Amino acid sequence: MASTSETGHDKNVANFENLISFCVGYGAAYNPSKNSLKVPQLQTQSASCKLNIVSVTNSKIAFNNATNLRMVVFAIKKLATRLVSALDVTNASKELVKDAKTVNAKIQGGGKLTKADAGKNSKAIDPNAPVIDTPKTISNSQLSYSNIIEHFAKLIAILSTEPTYVPNENDLKIVTLNAQLTNLKNANTAVINAYTTYSNSLIARNLSLYNPTNGLCATAKEVKAYVKSVFGATSPQYKQVSGIEFKIIK
Repeated sequence: MASTSETGHDKNVANFENLISFCVGYGAAYNPSKNSLKVPQLQTQSASCKLNIVSVTNSKIAFNNATNLRMVVFAIKKLATRLVSALDVTNASKELVKDAKTVNAKIQGGGKLTKADAGKNSKAIDPNAPVIDTPKTISNSQLSYSNIIEHFAKLIAILSTEPTYVPNENDLKIVTLNAQLTNLKNANTAVINAYTTYSNSLIARNLSLYNPTNGLCATAKEVKAYVKSVFGATSPQYKQVSGIEFKIIK
């Protein structure tokens, strides 16, 4: 279900289309001198706002998908524990095993990485949900995932120094672990990039609808004022458009 605010964005565009329809219906009587209030420009503005709303929905879905994939890729706690156990049954020194256990403890103690770590709340993902992400939350999230990457890289480095660490299990081999490390980095970068795209799409949408100078809502207000000036405040034409609602959503 779309959130109240996202429904409001769509409602503003729908109401703008109603407003345009009335202007078209006035025929030659609707003839503003201001170019941005002419019907073709109003139609172009409406189409642009629609595209920006769609862009937000699509980029939010892409952000959610990248976040979900990252959660799957970062499920390495059990693997990290297995790696320490595998090292423990080699000829590695007690000191080296202790170092590996210390790093593993950091991986295990990194907390549960959830969707909330991507800057979202704990509610189910809704691609139309209003943004509650903050730069601080996103930054903290990236630090959490970056730390896991750092710790896992250290664990691989420790294992690589032990010549007797030659497991037969493919998922425990150094070459496989390095590939896993690359996957972690790529998954994290994908979320960062997806969030940037999503954030920029929000800015573009909000500017197109709510810029106080030339946003959709500001234009609608000017159109109403023009209709009032042409037909009069008590005219049936002005009554048609005066009640069309446009809400500024922040």
